Amino acid sequence: MQALDDILHYARVNGFSDVHLGGLENIMVRQNGILIPYEHQYTADDIVVMIESMLNEQQLDDLHAGHDIDMVYVEGENRYRVNVYKERGHICAALRVIYERIRSLNELGLPPVLDKITKAPRGLVLLTGPTGSGKSTTLAAMINEVNHNRKCHILTIEDPIEYVYRQDKALIHQREINFDVDSFDTALRSAMREDPDVILVGEMRDYETIQAVMTLAETGHLVFSTLHTIGAAKTIDRIIDVFPPHKQEQIRTQLSGVLNAVVTQQLIPTIDGNSRVAALEVMMVTPAIENLIRENKGHQINSIIQMGSSVGMQSLNMSLASLVRQGKISREMALQYTDSPSELQTMI
Repeated sequence: MQALDDILHYARVNGFSDVHLGGLENIMVRQNGILIPYEHQYTADDIVVMIESMLNEQQLDDLHAGHDIDMVYVEGENRYRVNVYKERGHICAALRVIYERIRSLNELGLPPVLDKITKAPRGLVLLTGPTGSGKSTTLAAMINEVNHNRKCHILTIEDPIEYVYRQDKALIHQREINFDVDSFDTALRSAMREDPDVILVGEMRDYETIQAVMTLAETGHLVFSTLHTIGAAKTIDRIIDVFPPHKQEQIRTQLSGVLNAVVTQQLIPTIDGNSRVAALEVMMVTPAIENLIRENKGHQINSIIQMGSSVGMQSLNMSLASLVRQGKISREMALQYTDSPSELQTMI
């Protein structure tokens, strides 16, 4: 539909990350993390037509039956991740702009240790952070690093597929839930028979997915996935807590043996207000970290991270302080994102 495509084109050329359609605010766009009204407004009926134009007959039936719809909308060569939902009886949609070119880790200004993480032969790598923190962009850069440097088979399992990779040295197969396969569970069970070396699982959503991902990592694959958690210690607790109490000790031992790294990312507005920059906590799993996971001493992990700079580790406060010293973000903004203001003040 032309009106919808015009809105999305406007968002793309202006570097906006999200477009919200429907509800009382009509149309909003997200610029550098802040929601602002779109320059033109439409009637409620116009917006319903826009949203329904993206859906096929089955998706429309599912929506009217009370189901949310996760999908990708493709306009020409441009892709948008879409969630369609109802709010007080009104149809709404949130669209994330997917920029076609996958930027490198260096272009994104990410620490060199992330490149080192991609070179591991096996194990589990977790990207964590709140919604809209750039996890997908960072993960795509890491997978593309593997693509450019290793002759291997990369298998991605996504709901929906966001970034489309252009094959380089690696063989890449991307599977979309509800299009190529009926569920994460089915795709993960089949993955073992598809001869992958590197596996991307879009999100560790539930008990079955977490269990399958850990098994894949344990059987000699390099597995990447995401969680909506903040901080390595909380990520480990979240994984353990998914399992029933009688299994948790076994899972701690299993997780300590397969986990390679946890990277937590947040996007911070820059001083000039024209963009955002990533602040990262990076935990590499050393023998000391393995012991803390096994012994259920997650509260000590942050201390090990702060002392682990020699192997690429950094705390969120270390990252924030560095960004302040480089003049990329303000002290006030850094203090809004830290979980320990007094420590950050000392570092700055």
